[in-house]
Amino acid sequence: MLQISNLTKHYGNQTIFDGASLVLNQGERLGLIGRNGSGKSTLFKLVLDEEHPESGVISIPKGYRIGRLSQHLKFTEPTILAEAALGLPEEERDLTYKAEIILSGLGFSEADFARHPDEFSGGFQIRVNLAKLILSEPDLLLLDEPTNYLDILSARWLKSMLQSWKRELIIITHDRDFMDSVTTHTALIYRGTFRKIPGGTQKLYDTISLDEEVYEKTRMNDEKKRKELEQFINRFRAKASKAALVQSRVKALEKMEVKDALSQEDSLEFAFRSIPFFGKTLLEAQEITFGYQPTSPLISKLTFSMGKKDRIGIIGKNGQGKSTLLRLLATDLAPQSGLVSYAQGTRLAYFGQTNVDRLDAKKTIEEEITSVDTSLHRTKVRGICGTMMFEGDAALKKINVLSGGEKARVLLGKILVTPSNLLLLDEPTNHLDMDSVEALTDALESFDGGMILVTHDEGLLRSLCTRLIIFQGKKPFLFEGTYDDFLEKIGWEEEAEMTSSRTEKQEGPRRSKDALDEKAKKAKDKKVAQLEKTMHALEEKQRKLETELDEASSAQDIKRIEALSVTLFDVIEQINATYASLEHVYEE
Repeated sequence: MLQISNLTKHYGNQTIFDGASLVLNQGERLGLIGRNGSGKSTLFKLVLDEEHPESGVISIPKGYRIGRLSQHLKFTEPTILAEAALGLPEEERDLTYKAEIILSGLGFSEADFARHPDEFSGGFQIRVNLAKLILSEPDLLLLDEPTNYLDILSARWLKSMLQSWKRELIIITHDRDFMDSVTTHTALIYRGTFRKIPGGTQKLYDTISLDEEVYEKTRMNDEKKRKELEQFINRFRAKASKAALVQSRVKALEKMEVKDALSQEDSLEFAFRSIPFFGKTLLEAQEITFGYQPTSPLISKLTFSMGKKDRIGIIGKNGQGKSTLLRLLATDLAPQSGLVSYAQGTRLAYFGQTNVDRLDAKKTIEEEITSVDTSLHRTKVRGICGTMMFEGDAALKKINVLSGGEKARVLLGKILVTPSNLLLLDEPTNHLDMDSVEALTDALESFDGGMILVTHDEGLLRSLCTRLIIFQGKKPFLFEGTYDDFLEKIGWEEEAEMTSSRTEKQEGPRRSKDALDEKAKKAKDKKVAQLEKTMHALEEKQRKLETELDEASSAQDIKRIEALSVTLFDVIEQINATYASLEHVYEE
C-alpha cells in the first residue's frame, strides 16, 4: 500500500502539488491522468525518491518493492532470453519458459531469443526492459506511456496481462481505452491535489463536472446572501432600534465561508486546414511491390484506390512495412514495380517518423510552425504550440535542443497548419498527452478530406477508420470494414498462435485452477443482484436530487440548495462505494 499525505511541490513559481493526498490500496490498479505539466511524471519521481517534496509524507511499507519501466538501455547478457530472465528471482533463473512467454507476448519470435540485445532497435530494447520488469513481479508497478514502444498486437497482449495483475499498479498513458481497460480506479491531478474514484476516466470527469456545478451554484447563492447581509448592515447600522438585528447580521456575515470562483482551464481545440477536392478519387495504388531486399518484398502487388472522404487504417506488427507503405504513398520511396498516382488537385500533408530530420535546427518551435504560412497570427501559432505541449516560453526553444519526441510534436504542429485534402499520419499520438490526443481525434473526425493512418491505438482506429490495410500473413491486403469487423471476421493470427504456445508451456509447471462450486457461484450471483438493485435505486435518487437542486436554484432557495447539496454528495459517495463493491465481486 502507498500513502501520500499533504504533499507540496513547486518548480519555481509553478505549484505542482499543494497539500495533495492519495492512498493506493492493496490490489488497486490506478490510472493517473492530468494535463501535460500537471505533475504525473513528477509523482513517479517523488515515489521513487528521485526528487523530494517541500513538505508532506510519502509512506511506503518496509520491504515493499517498486518497479518502474526503465529507459536505460544497457545490457549485460549475451542473449535477449538471458537478459529478460534477469528479472526473475535468482532461484528461478532457470525457469526460462516464463521469460519466453513474456517476450513472445511483447513481439519477439523464438529465433529472437538467441540474439544479442544490441542487435535490436531502441523500441525493442525498451520491450526487453518491460519484460524484465514484469518478470520481477514488484509490489507496485509504475508504467509511464508503456504502449509508445509497442505495436498493436503487443499492446493487446500487455492489456491482457495488466488486467490480471494482482498487485498494485499506477499507469500514465495517452490511450484512454487502454487505461480504462486495465485499471480499477482513476485519479486526476486536479487543482494541485488528487481526485480519485473507482471506475474509469469518463466517470471521474463527470463526477468533477457535477461537483464544480454544485460548488458554483452554492458560491453564487452565498455571494447573493452576503450582499443582502451587507446591504442590511449598511442601511441600519446607525439606527439604535435595529442594533441587535444589525449585530446578528454582522455575526452571520463573519461566519460565512468565502468561496473563491473556480479558475477555468482552457479546452484544447484545433482543426486541420482542409482545402476542397472536386474529384472522386484522391489516389490509386496499382500492384505496388517494394522490399529493401529485392528477394524479400515487404509489400507485394498491393492494389487499392482512395475516395476523397475515405479513412483508411494501416495495422500490423512492427517491422512488417506499415511505415514503408506510407512513405511509398507519400512518394518518399519509389515502388520496385507498380504505380502510385494522385488525382489532379490532391494536396498532401505527411507526418512520418523520419520527417523530423527536415526541421531546421536553427529555428525556434514557433518559427518552424510559422514557416508553413507566414500570414498566420502569432496568437494562432502560439495556440498550436500549446496544443503540441510547448506552452508559453517553451515555444521559443530551438529545434536543436529538442528530443526526438519533441521534434515529432513540432512536425505534427506543422501538419496542422498545412492546407491539404489528404493526410498521411504515422503514429501521430505517440508523444501527446490524453487531452491532446482527444483534441487531435476531434480534429481528425472533422477534417474535410481523406486520411491514411498508421496507429497501434485501437480507440483511434475505432473512432476514425472505416477501411483497413492489414499486414498479416504472406502479404498486406485491403479489408473493407471497421477494426471491430476485422476482429470479428478474421482476427489476429499471432494471438491464436500465442495462446496455443502459452498453453503448451504452462501445462507442466502450472496447476489448472479449480472451478468455483455451484454453491459459491450462486452466492456471488445473489450478491451481484443485490448490489445492482442498490445501484439502480441510488442512481434514481441522484437524478431526483439533481432535479430538485435545479428547482431550488431557480427559486433561489438558499437553505434548500445547501441541504440538497449535502444529500447529493452523500448519495454520490454511496454510488462510488457500491460501484467498488460490485467491481470487486466481478473481479473475483
